[in-house]
Amino acid sequence: MNRPRLVDFRDNGQKARPTFSAAEMQRRQYALRAHMAANGIDAVLLTSYHCINYYADFLYCQFGRRYGLVIDHDRATSVSAGIDGGQPWRRTFGDNVTYTDWRKDNYFHAVLGLIGGVKRLGIEFDHVNIDFHDQMKAAFPEVELVDIAAPAMRMRMIKSAEEIAHITEMARIADLGGKACVEATREGTPEHEVALHSTQTMVREIARTWPHAELMDTWTWFQSGINTDGAHNPVTSRRIGRGDILSLNCFPMVAGYYVALERTLFCETASDEAVRLWTLNCEVHDRGKELLVPGAKCSDIARELNALYAEHNLLQYRSFGYGHSFGVLCHYYGREAGLELREDCETVLQPGMVVSMEPMITIPDHLPGAGGYREHDILVITEDGNRNITGFPYGPNHLIV
Repeated sequence: MNRPRLVDFRDNGQKARPTFSAAEMQRRQYALRAHMAANGIDAVLLTSYHCINYYADFLYCQFGRRYGLVIDHDRATSVSAGIDGGQPWRRTFGDNVTYTDWRKDNYFHAVLGLIGGVKRLGIEFDHVNIDFHDQMKAAFPEVELVDIAAPAMRMRMIKSAEEIAHITEMARIADLGGKACVEATREGTPEHEVALHSTQTMVREIARTWPHAELMDTWTWFQSGINTDGAHNPVTSRRIGRGDILSLNCFPMVAGYYVALERTLFCETASDEAVRLWTLNCEVHDRGKELLVPGAKCSDIARELNALYAEHNLLQYRSFGYGHSFGVLCHYYGREAGLELREDCETVLQPGMVVSMEPMITIPDHLPGAGGYREHDILVITEDGNRNITGFPYGPNHLIV
């Protein structure tokens, strides 16, 4: 049976209302093309969730298939699987080619039709595994593959005014999710019921705020007791007990953009030691926000906050870095690793960056005040300091509920 290798869905409906203006999307693609021109790159093949979404406003659903975005010096074209119909074309800022399942190499056939004559092709080295790399070398034997991942990441680290407005509105919705968590928190209530109430609240507000948006990926982690020891511990059916330490984590997702609200709470009462630890962590949080200014180096911020923990003999309980960049990212497809508040990151903060401050300590279960303490705000780096776009309260005076 002879079946088509490509199908055309470009007349299946109208283009969807985009997340950002045409000028904003052109700005992103022009910046990438400027890098290509300066480095002798004829075209790029982007394959990651974050880069395809950033440069084309299309967030794919992989499910074992390959996706791509080919950008040359004249056009941008997404490459998608036939299972998705016309949705990739409707969402892409640019053109689209759709391949079928009838042959295993149809993806490469589709890409080859877009890169004919290319000598140097940019790809994301940090996203391409060995198997995929070998397949590309076999499919395009005359093409030199060069890394585009790090330059693309650096471009994403500085947010435009439109991106900052988008992220700010999402932070407002995260605050609503936090409020919903507090509303649902009661002794005897299972973690999953609190999380469901928060997620439903955020999704409904996203639908009201962006009626044209795809509704996907928004979620809540709500942890209690021993489950607070890790920042990314899944929701369980554990029931909240009186005196339990709690952690709310609200994550609205809109068009591949992620924000977060994270707070420590206690159910009805907290011990003196728990209040002491909680208060100290809030002091580190407050100081950290003061340090997020233009010209500050990520590693220096981490070291100063380490010293604060060390003064109280708590540094050994610190769990992870103090914060990271925000924008196109998610728990299942990563983030901009070049902008993390860690001792091994030498990035200097600049206006337009959007960074979290989220110190956490985990006190082992056999010690007084056991549990994970974490606060999380999102700040926009400005010309003369920062602007905090998180408004939800924190600390013992507000969140013993």
